[in-house]
Amino acid sequence: MALIIPVIFIAVFIFAVIKKVNVYAAFTDGIQGALKFTVSLLPCLAAIFMMCALFETSGLSDGLTKLLSPVFGFLGIPPELTKLVLIKPFSGSGSLAYLNDIISKYGADSYTARCACVCFGSSETVFYISAVYFAGMKVKKLAAPIACVLIATLLSTVIACLVCRVM
Repeated sequence: MALIIPVIFIAVFIFAVIKKVNVYAAFTDGIQGALKFTVSLLPCLAAIFMMCALFETSGLSDGLTKLLSPVFGFLGIPPELTKLVLIKPFSGSGSLAYLNDIISKYGADSYTARCACVCFGSSETVFYISAVYFAGMKVKKLAAPIACVLIATLLSTVIACLVCRVM
């Protein structure tokens, strides 16, 4: 496994030499484009990080957790997972902390912890990924794609909890 990256690097280099490509110039052009793209992402990422911090410190996270716990319970999602489901679209590390708390509190083999693990692994940090992808493509209309992904995440969470209940 340790040789895969060096082998790929050497194979690309040999292919470039065969095709008579100036490897150094192509490499520096790629880096220059990547740096411009990275700098263009900074405002979007800063907005996402501030939104995550505001969501947690404003108390909105706790309020939504209390409000949505019965709804999630009705859908088959353990109410203990409400905060994890709410935080995951915003923050991977924040939701990992909640996952760790759930596993510590309920035990790794409990139904709640299994649901939490499956939900954590099958969902994504929607707002962070949207900021990265859509900022690079200069897309301004984000409401419809983000709504679709959030609905898909909720449906996958319901199905994941149903599967965990059956297994």
